[in-house]
Amino acid sequence: MSRIGRMPIDVPAGVEVTIGEGNHVTVKGPKGTLEQDLAPAMHIKKEGAQLIVERPNDLKENRSLHGLTRTLLHNMVVGVTDGFTKELDVNGVGYRVAMEGGKLVMNLGFSHQVTMEAPADIKLETPNPNKIVVSGADKQRVGQFAAEIREKRPPEPYKGKGIKYVDEVIRRKEGKTGVKKK
Repeated sequence: MSRIGRMPIDVPAGVEVTIGEGNHVTVKGPKGTLEQDLAPAMHIKKEGAQLIVERPNDLKENRSLHGLTRTLLHNMVVGVTDGFTKELDVNGVGYRVAMEGGKLVMNLGFSHQVTMEAPADIKLETPNPNKIVVSGADKQRVGQFAAEIREKRPPEPYKGKGIKYVDEVIRRKEGKTGVKKK
């Protein structure tokens, strides 16, 4: 039995979960509403203030979908209650970020400014000129947008310049040794 799949999901007060036909799940909470079509083979039950995911049999496909379905459902519940955040650091001389009229404007050492507009369900903040905070209810969309920001100038291994996640460790390389050719 899947250790993750068999754990029940606690639904906090103020969160409404609706399980529709074909496992179309809608979760409403204080941070918004999330909808997703989950694996139709899985049995999702609401018992009191808990959600339980069960699989019909022990086929390999159903075993692999069991934990995935439970995790996706849990992320939806956490997203509408607490939300998800990703923090990015901007390192480099002259590299800075700012919010201008709802758009993220980044100076990243190019001859032009890089401008990005966040989707409607994603919230961007720049608490200081070298930090970006991406937050929202949908874990996948928050992670995807943070990855798109990071992609504009990924960190390089020699000086560590670029945009990186706060918890990311950059493997540094040594520069040239200075051996002269004859």
